[in-house]
Amino acid sequence: MKFLKAKTDFLEYLEIEQNRSQRTIANYDHYLTRLIDFAGDIDVEDVSPELIRKWRLWLNRLGTNTSDTMNPLTINYHLIALRSFLKFCAKRDIAAMNPAKIELARTHRKQVTFLNENELSLLFAQPKTNTIIGLRDRAILELLFASGLRVSELVGLDRDHVNLKRREFMVRGKGEKDRLVFISQEAAYWMRCYLDKRTDNAKPLFVRYGGNKKLDLTGNFNRLTARSIQRLIKRYALMGGITKHVSPHTMRHSFGTDLLMNGADLRTVQVMLGHSNVSTTQIYTHITDPHLKSAYEKYHSNSNQEL
Repeated sequence: MKFLKAKTDFLEYLEIEQNRSQRTIANYDHYLTRLIDFAGDIDVEDVSPELIRKWRLWLNRLGTNTSDTMNPLTINYHLIALRSFLKFCAKRDIAAMNPAKIELARTHRKQVTFLNENELSLLFAQPKTNTIIGLRDRAILELLFASGLRVSELVGLDRDHVNLKRREFMVRGKGEKDRLVFISQEAAYWMRCYLDKRTDNAKPLFVRYGGNKKLDLTGNFNRLTARSIQRLIKRYALMGGITKHVSPHTMRHSFGTDLLMNGADLRTVQVMLGHSNVSTTQIYTHITDPHLKSAYEKYHSNSNQEL
């Protein structure tokens, strides 16, 4: 079977039988199309370890807008998509290479960037809350830190998703998995201030303002995008004099860090962040290092003895 035909069947399988999100399907389509760009519409059985080796080299040299080479993590995304495709082929009895033969590149674990209490205070103080846009932005900042939401999860929220009285709601995250999200009293307060100020009937929780378009009954075309939220967070961080690179994911890291610093166990943080594997959550364990010395000084019998 030709690769292009099998790819189309695979994407339909992801949508219908696996119930994967359109975003995931689009990503898999993009990664697998890159193989067609490299090798052409070959037969699936012609995908071999040698072909994949040359494809990886091609991907690496393809580079990005900011680098001459492609990030190994991005190359791994291509390989993961191909492995999933080959597993699908095996299920459908399509002659194909064993996906177990595909090895992912070794990657370096990224340093977790998070904001401390003072930096968070500076960030929250920047939106001008005497305007509807300022109220919206303060609510966004408070909600991101209070909930640990991914930016994709936040922009998908509608008004009726969030229960401000109970201060909890369900969100559908990666892999179409639902999880319970809690929010603080502070975040609930600012969200209520923002919603009380709104005069439209738009469905999305966070909408954009300005421009020539007016809100319709649903307001879906005015839903804030992930890119818009990235820009506003970066702008407020600069306004607050924060020198770190601050993004929506920085807020998520700050949420996970805050939980651990205040005594939450790793498993609890894993569930609240929606990580499918605890190894992903372990990137936060470095922040417990400052506690190690105090624990040592407190509990080790010889630590306080003077020489």
